[in-house]
Amino acid sequence: MTSVLEKAQRFVVKVGSSLVTNEGRGLDLDALTRWAGEIAEVRRMGREVVLVSSGAVAAGMQRLGWKRRPHALHELQAAAAVGQMGLIQVYESCFRKHALLSSQVLLTHEDLADRKRYLNARSTLRTLLELGVIPIINENDTVASDEIRFGDNDTLAALVTNLIEADALVILTDQDGLYDSDPRRGGAAKLIAQGRAGDPALEAMAGGTGSAIALGGMLTKVLAAKRAARSGAHTVIASGREDGVLPRLARGEGIGTLLVAERATLAARKQWLADQLQVRGSLTLDAGAVKALTVHGKSLLPIGVHEVTGEFDRGEAVSCLDESRREVARGLVNYNAAETRRILRAPSSEIEARLGYVDEPELIHRDNLVLL
Repeated sequence: MTSVLEKAQRFVVKVGSSLVTNEGRGLDLDALTRWAGEIAEVRRMGREVVLVSSGAVAAGMQRLGWKRRPHALHELQAAAAVGQMGLIQVYESCFRKHALLSSQVLLTHEDLADRKRYLNARSTLRTLLELGVIPIINENDTVASDEIRFGDNDTLAALVTNLIEADALVILTDQDGLYDSDPRRGGAAKLIAQGRAGDPALEAMAGGTGSAIALGGMLTKVLAAKRAARSGAHTVIASGREDGVLPRLARGEGIGTLLVAERATLAARKQWLADQLQVRGSLTLDAGAVKALTVHGKSLLPIGVHEVTGEFDRGEAVSCLDESRREVARGLVNYNAAETRRILRAPSSEIEARLGYVDEPELIHRDNLVLL
């Protein structure tokens, strides 16, 4: 089943809060020790591993004596600040037993939405891997706000997978994998051994949040697999309590649910565009413009745009919608929102007359545009 993972050289491994904190009862030292040993074994196989670990907020909650995950952002930030210390200290101690160096990398969405910071993060992670260091990544909950939070570490893990062009994303959870119905509600739920990343039927099967501690449910994992597939990475959803799960997967053993990437790998710049979670506005296109983009691979010209939504500056990411409001592409726009409103429905030859200058004849150049 998982022969594709036998060929994988670079893994991103994500472990969830319920696993890291033993369902919220505090850091599970035995589990963290076991994963460190398994990652060390995968490293001895000549593979690279990046670890995306939840658990900072949950660990902080346990230290602070909180029974329920708070909703107030400042309380979440405080819990993360308290919990992050213990979480990384334990990981560092576990990896040191295997003569492996580890590093802490905290990210927010702004780090990956800004092109310069995106490339800086990419370079740092690649350098750490070249040095044989295990990067341990978490969302920077202590400074994140509602506007910039990833929302769950499944999404963060998928973005990191795209960022470093990993071959495989392994999402370890408290379930054996993806089932065709909720196994916790009884009945004859059947484990799905293999599927296609991005299959709408799998998204329909995925349930909601799994526990009071974990923020992401099975649906976020299925959507993470879809996102990871944009860079050609395969995803496995498997139980983090399965003995030797990581080296067994690396050897090609069939464990959990394998979601295969079938889309061609996007160029690095277009991966970044596709991964913009926060577009600043949208452009509604006529049928001719949609065809020019999706069929002929052309740039977007102002004459094909008949509606502008939101406020954005030159160079920011915007969504391109068809007349049914379905997102067909996104890209970096050459004019701000006010300027775009003045030139929409106009041929490129009229841009200078309407604005008093012409920067580019295209509203979005095809090199700065990715189809979705």
